Amino acid sequence: MSKTKEDLEHQIAMLMRALESGKANVVDYENDLATAQKKLEDINKPELTPLQFDLINEAIERGVDDFDFSDTGNFDIEYGIEYDGRVHCESHDLNCTYSLIEMITEEVHKLFTEAECPEEEISE
Repeated sequence: MSKTKEDLEHQIAMLMRALESGKANVVDYENDLATAQKKLEDINKPELTPLQFDLINEAIERGVDDFDFSDTGNFDIEYGIEYDGRVHCESHDLNCTYSLIEMITEEVHKLFTEAECPEEEISE
């Protein structure tokens, strides 16, 4: 049985609609999968209130604000010279990140008390 041009065009149109519908389903499944993966990742995390998140944010800000970014001793700086004789900074790296991390950590630790942990949980 030979198909007519109209039959083939109709079949192509139906297949294109089915394909578009399938693509929409795939997007829905991908979103559902991402949501489920995020929930699995978060399942054992302790929950914090919005206020607690705000307090942590503020503690981090205080830690960063207390760091002396103007102290050039905190940076490794490489200079370069332009063709017209001007000096410019080629690169600069923060060489004492431990100090910044320590300041932030101290501020965040002020918000919590450490829970007692049974010996068997420590070794896991």
